[in-house]
Amino acid sequence: MNPSRLFIKRPVATTLLMVALMLAGLIGYRFLPISALPEVDYPTIVVRTFYPGASADVMMTSVTAPLEGQMGEMAGLDQMTSQSSAGASVITLRFGLSISLDVAEQEVQEAINAANSLLPSALPAPPIYSKVNPADTPIMILGVTSTTLSLPEVQDYVTTRLQQKISEISGVGEVSLSGGNKKAYRVRVNVPKATALGIDLDTLRTTIGNVNVNSPTGSFNGKKLNRTIHIDSQISSTDQLLNQVVGWSDTSQGPVRLRDIATVVEGAEDTQLAGWSNQTPAIILNIRRQPSANIINTVNAIKATLPSLQQDMPGGVTITPLTDRTTTIRASVADVEFELGLALALVVGVIFVFLHDPSATVIPALSVPLSIIGTLAVMDMMGFSLDNLSLMSLTISTGFVVDDAIVMIENIARYIEMGRDRMDAALEGAGEIGFTIVSLTISLIAVLIPLLFMGDVIGRLFYEFAVTLAVTIILSAVVSLTLVPMMCARLLKDKAHA
Repeated sequence: MNPSRLFIKRPVATTLLMVALMLAGLIGYRFLPISALPEVDYPTIVVRTFYPGASADVMMTSVTAPLEGQMGEMAGLDQMTSQSSAGASVITLRFGLSISLDVAEQEVQEAINAANSLLPSALPAPPIYSKVNPADTPIMILGVTSTTLSLPEVQDYVTTRLQQKISEISGVGEVSLSGGNKKAYRVRVNVPKATALGIDLDTLRTTIGNVNVNSPTGSFNGKKLNRTIHIDSQISSTDQLLNQVVGWSDTSQGPVRLRDIATVVEGAEDTQLAGWSNQTPAIILNIRRQPSANIINTVNAIKATLPSLQQDMPGGVTITPLTDRTTTIRASVADVEFELGLALALVVGVIFVFLHDPSATVIPALSVPLSIIGTLAVMDMMGFSLDNLSLMSLTISTGFVVDDAIVMIENIARYIEMGRDRMDAALEGAGEIGFTIVSLTISLIAVLIPLLFMGDVIGRLFYEFAVTLAVTIILSAVVSLTLVPMMCARLLKDKAHA
């Protein structure tokens, strides 16, 4: 049985098949995302609980410990770490790679519900959790500074304008802010004076909360017209807050306003957090990409949009790129691509040195890159990316894929030297060496089996490497059994060494 006979007899069909393989690879290359390493989703969930005014010891014994007791019973939990500080508890849960993140999320929610009865009843809000990926670092970080506006005002502009527009860019996933400059009003109470007027701090806090609300008020319904009642009851300035009535004085028989017992300062909500752009206080934007997005195209789109975003900001506000993750990725990918091209050139050069026949050298010069280009289409179908490991596998494969072509060419050339014409030599040589190429391919793939079934994070990383190399070897065998003998039947010279 000669699987190459059909392809040798039908050169047009064989050529169209190889052209289709090449076009599929080129199209797949355009859609392949680019990254430093293969994507590995770590099922990690962070649970945060806030209890203002509680010390670190209280948070540890009353909040963190009950939650840890319930969450430690979850199936698939690999690691649990916690941190208790004044007013806050943070528990980080890392699950096994075999656990789906959605399943882990359900287990965490059930554990929180089970621990609710053990938590302090005075908690202002139940524990909250968020799904995170520790390996998903920001692809770009921007710093927003101003010489004319305060940072809380800058953050208002960033939140309402800049953050939303960057989120709309293709490939951008999450845009988060850091720097701790959310606008807030800080009330500094003169406690002795407030006590003298019969106003305690708890009452004052409740009163301020009641006057700063945004809730539906009601509506007027008539026979022909309905009107919604709108009362602007949110605090929008320090003077408005200072004029609020917070109590009644028995001594003066008059209302006590906030300005009588306190001062109000407009500033940052959390003064213990800050961000800097070089040496200038700034609002920091952390930009992350969407899963499987091309990191280089995404960063290029962000950079192209920055000039228009800068024009939309008030005067004196400057947007400065602080970090660009693609700098190292571009350099590493470009270096590996150069090494891949150099390896192809050296392989073809060595073949020419030994064969001394330009027509015979053309055959492996086409079959080797064709096998590599066709692999790109399979990589796109399997959701892989162009990264250091996948490109390294393609570079290594140049030494493997050329073997099949050389073995086929050498066997066909042997029959030509024996006096057979090119067509008969191709049919005879391909039929004789076909089983050898198949067995060689299976042997090479068998070497990759340990990498294909390796577990944990290392297995996830090298899975893409092993599959890419295996696909390239398989395509090399296909090309060597189809295109190579067909070209040998038409390009090799009769009695080349006679």
